[in-house]
Amino acid sequence: MGLIKIKKALISVSDKTGIIALAKTLQCYGCEIISTGGTKMALEKAGISVVDITTVTGNPEAFNGRMKTISFNIESALLFDRETDSETAEKFGIKPIDMVVCNLYPFKKFVDAKADSDTLIEHIDIGGPTMIRAGAKNFKYVAVVTDILDYPLIIKELEANNGALCLYTRRDLMRKAFNYTADYDSLIAMTMDELADKKSLRLFFIGGKELRYGENPHQNGFFFREKAAVNSLYDMKVLHGKELSFNNIVDIHSAIASVKHFKSNGCAIIKHSNPCGLCEGENQRQAFELAWAGDPISAFGSIVAFNHTVEKETAEFLNLNHQDKKKRKFIEVIIAPNFSDEALSYLCFHKNLRIVAYNSSVKQCDKDIKYLNGSLLLQDADDKLFSKLEIVTQNKPNVNNDYKKLIEFGINAVKQIKSNAIVVVRKILKAQESYFQLLGMGAAQPNRLISTKLALDKCRENLSKEYNGSSEMREHYIKQEIGKAILISDAFFPFSDNIELCAEAGIKTIIQPGGSIRDKLVIKKCDELGIAMIFTGIRHFKH
Repeated sequence: MGLIKIKKALISVSDKTGIIALAKTLQCYGCEIISTGGTKMALEKAGISVVDITTVTGNPEAFNGRMKTISFNIESALLFDRETDSETAEKFGIKPIDMVVCNLYPFKKFVDAKADSDTLIEHIDIGGPTMIRAGAKNFKYVAVVTDILDYPLIIKELEANNGALCLYTRRDLMRKAFNYTADYDSLIAMTMDELADKKSLRLFFIGGKELRYGENPHQNGFFFREKAAVNSLYDMKVLHGKELSFNNIVDIHSAIASVKHFKSNGCAIIKHSNPCGLCEGENQRQAFELAWAGDPISAFGSIVAFNHTVEKETAEFLNLNHQDKKKRKFIEVIIAPNFSDEALSYLCFHKNLRIVAYNSSVKQCDKDIKYLNGSLLLQDADDKLFSKLEIVTQNKPNVNNDYKKLIEFGINAVKQIKSNAIVVVRKILKAQESYFQLLGMGAAQPNRLISTKLALDKCRENLSKEYNGSSEMREHYIKQEIGKAILISDAFFPFSDNIELCAEAGIKTIIQPGGSIRDKLVIKKCDELGIAMIFTGIRHFKH
């Protein structure tokens, strides 16, 4: 086990949370405690006997606290090899220190507070990292504790081993210690670069999980957590089912983004990162049904996301235990902030269905990063819907509050879809309840006209299925419903061909950002065809 008795510990912490309990445990087993400054005062106030560090260094604290722990005696006591250097240590009067408990000046606190340069410099810890690194290098004989969350585990092990720690624990603490100082130095370096108008970025990811494979079976895949992230996707809880795949995780991210801004019941159905079905409304089960109806074929093997706790009635739409297996709906993943006990029990009927809990309402990362062959692109997250709603045509729809909500729903949909992206959305009533539904979409086409055609064709297909009247009135119904819907584009229309296609299908209102040098020609075509057009001022490319 490689047990080392902790006979002497050096404690110097900025965050004193939990330190009294650890120090008392150490003292219970006869450990001598060395400390300095505020830590020494806190320990003594709690009745713990402390040796002042100056008695070890042989030097006073100096330069307004800049010199306290740095000394030949302290670093030697941490660094010397207990097997090969004992005679040299004895010659110089160096007595071993077996543990360092240290957390550093809260530099990040002052960065976040926008402190001035002089204040930031004064809160760069020098002695602390020196002790941590010295002790960590010599982990065979020294335990280095930098994380207050480790205190209870260390106390438990000290109690189990009569004041000693095993080699496995010391090795693990060493690993954490070097990560801790690396993070600390990275933040200082980035901050100093920023003060000098030299942008740099250092990211740190932990907890690497090996996935079955990457995007394809011949590719290796891994999943990491950004250490500093407040609400990482990595933290989602898999409640049931098979291990998540690389593609599952990518689609889960898209699914959460599609529903996270909805206030009432939202449901997104994701295939290859695009929402093929999307709905928001009053009843969760009905929203699920309407989202599924957006593209029932593509929904096969999809990722389904909700923004509220999933109830059993909603889950039963999947028909997981139907006697006729053809009526069972196959999906890969269902994700929501929570699941009722009844819903979870029902969903578990499918042994491979991945059931994932993740709260999408918690603040998400406000940056978007793309790694490209030894380079990195960083941008703000696309979290703005529009800067204006400017009606630019002679036909002027009544943009009341309800109509504005439909526009917001549609823009939220189009910005989740790969460019060139077109969506058609509508408001629909079911049992006197109001719903916003994605009726059709066209995604990821180099030619915007093709995306528009795909979206309109899907609308016709869905409305044809929906219609239950006589065949003679089917076309009338389709055009009537398309006329009530809104077509939204992620970017401007550079030519009038899209407008002509929309008019032929029955579209009466188009939403687009505007900004083309041919805007006037496009507006003129809208006026000729009686179509209303609204400019938003915000483009939503997604690549």
